[in-house]
Amino acid sequence: MEKITKKVKAQVIQDMLEHFYPETPIPLDHQDPFTLLVAVLLSAQCTDERVNKVTPALFAAADNPTDMAQLEVEKIKAIIRPCGLSPRKSKAIKALSQMIIDLHEGVVPQDFEALEAMPGVGHKTASVVMSQAFGVPAFPVDTHIHRLAYRWGLSTGKSVEKTEADLKRLFPRDRWNKLHLQIIFFGREYCPARGHDPLVCPICSKYGRKTLFK
Repeated sequence: MEKITKKVKAQVIQDMLEHFYPETPIPLDHQDPFTLLVAVLLSAQCTDERVNKVTPALFAAADNPTDMAQLEVEKIKAIIRPCGLSPRKSKAIKALSQMIIDLHEGVVPQDFEALEAMPGVGHKTASVVMSQAFGVPAFPVDTHIHRLAYRWGLSTGKSVEKTEADLKRLFPRDRWNKLHLQIIFFGREYCPARGHDPLVCPICSKYGRKTLFK
């Protein structure tokens, strides 16, 4: 395997991802920043497919902060139960809806700090909303991207924070938002967490860590 720098490897991987996924539709169904925020919160430890099956009923009951804040936590919990962690998520959805009303005039703020101050909203969730709802350059790193960045030798894998910093340094700022989705799509199709064969993975077979083949 020819030894190349991380920067060159990142460029090659970027070109490969663009070849495989020139179009990157947002996986979570939503209508606006608020419904995206709720959908991303629900996606924690849950598949996008399942979230998309649950949100139509939830948004039929309330698709804006005012209506959501008026729903009883038990009603929200009953609707979102298939997504898992429903007690915690239902409380967070109701509370953040009220916070958007009280602090942001009913509008989801375009601000990392304000978003991360909301219940149930961590840096990754805020990054997804900022990038996909508002077009602000961000590189949301979940466990899947964290794993792939390590497999591909782009980061040490010591923490998601370190991985995010490494990827931001390696890839152009104007590509972050699209690359986030391209890596997710590639991971699902070619580089899954389980049953992964690095010998047939288009990226791992050429640029993966040597430890993958032991």
